[in-house]
Amino acid sequence: MANCIKTDIACAEVCSTALKLVTFDSQFTKSYLKVCAETCNACADECSKHDHQHCQDCAEACRKCAALCEEFAK
Repeated sequence: MANCIKTDIACAEVCSTALKLVTFDSQFTKSYLKVCAETCNACADECSKHDHQHCQDCAEACRKCAALCEEFAK
């Protein structure tokens, strides 16, 4: 579970930064959203390894976030 928690924290930080970049339409937004999608997918993969409902919910939310980041980055 330790790696899951570390990945969750990293994902939350990356998503928080992505939100800030999107908000003020930074020139780095699209490239950073690719990093955000990669991080969210890694978090989803890690969380999906665990049977706890909150882990499964997190994995689902991360997959949705990754898909939106990928779409927005096009």
